[in-house]
Amino acid sequence: MERIYIIDVTNRDGVQTAKLGLSKLEKTMINIYLNELGVYQSEFGFPTTKHESRYLQANLELHSRGVLKPIHLAGWIRATTEDVQTALKLVPKLNNLNLSISTSEQMTNGKFQGKKTRKDVMKIMTEAVDAAVALGIENIGVNAEDASRTDISYLVSFATAAKEHGAKRIRYCDTLGYDTPFSIYQTVKTLAKESEMPVEIHCHNDLGMAVANSIAGARGAIDSGQDAYINTTINGMGERAGNADLTAVILAISKSKDFSYENRLNGINLSKAWKIARFASYAFKVPIPINQPGVGANAFAHASGIHADGVLKDPQNYELYDFEELGRGEPESVETGREICSGEYSGVSGFTHIMGKMAISFKDKKEAEDILELVRYANVEAQKPLVEDELLFITRYPEITKKLLTLTPLE
Repeated sequence: MERIYIIDVTNRDGVQTAKLGLSKLEKTMINIYLNELGVYQSEFGFPTTKHESRYLQANLELHSRGVLKPIHLAGWIRATTEDVQTALKLVPKLNNLNLSISTSEQMTNGKFQGKKTRKDVMKIMTEAVDAAVALGIENIGVNAEDASRTDISYLVSFATAAKEHGAKRIRYCDTLGYDTPFSIYQTVKTLAKESEMPVEIHCHNDLGMAVANSIAGARGAIDSGQDAYINTTINGMGERAGNADLTAVILAISKSKDFSYENRLNGINLSKAWKIARFASYAFKVPIPINQPGVGANAFAHASGIHADGVLKDPQNYELYDFEELGRGEPESVETGREICSGEYSGVSGFTHIMGKMAISFKDKKEAEDILELVRYANVEAQKPLVEDELLFITRYPEITKKLLTLTPLE
């Protein structure tokens, strides 16, 4: 049976949201939460960007230790030989790579200004794939940027060439959110059938159809006999109007009428959805919309008398799924009296008090001071109090944390 795999791109596309960003520790926590959720792969960053290098290396070390497993960690680069070589020089243990290049006539003409033809694009892409294969990259995906405005005959040729040179997947990018569920279904079905390749669906939300387009595209791949990979971001973060929301995509796959492909999803633990949505909201400093599917404040709120009466008699009258499925329902406590916070100017007494509330003790004052120093630096980078899971991570993995916090420019 053909499968659907979730590839979350929050740490690559989500962090490209204008005017926002994440610290390296926050990106690491998102990878940990995605792993707990059962997401197949995190596109965890840019291996040609020097300030990402230590973060990427640290997360690959967490993977080798078994902390970030079974999730796959993939880097994103431009589909050029130079980028492939730079990526492997800066992050030598990288094993999963997505190579991206524009394929539409609009972008070929508009971005390259007549200096490159689509024949040149094909040559540049295949040479980059050859370079990645030669350097030992095992899992190579090739991204057709602006695929939704690219003619299908060129897309098939592009995907087939990528496959012949060693790529494992073709990423169909609806870069401007131009597709409809009807158009993307047919295009992806044809692309998957003709190229005989699994298709990765990457949809933007400019017209409000990113989730619908994602599952329609996935179905097109499955109906052609190929696996489907859907790109998501937590809370739909991303360029312009954002990307397909992680929780909404999972709910649509597993709960919607005439789809219900939950048995095609690999190991998703939806009970972690509430936790990861709240953390991303806090880390990005962007509130979750009140009507966000599954995780919005009103997702299970009922005001109408008819609705309230019906849901009290039987929740299934007005709810397609239970709030407990998403990890919701536990009471939240807010301290309104004395509160001790950790920050960039914290002292060891207050810090040991905070950690003691989490049942964490230190063997001596020196150990507490060493961990506190890392916490201070993490607070400087985040410019907001750390959540409990971040404090626990720093305590458990101080050496990894040092790498995440090291932003000295590389020579």
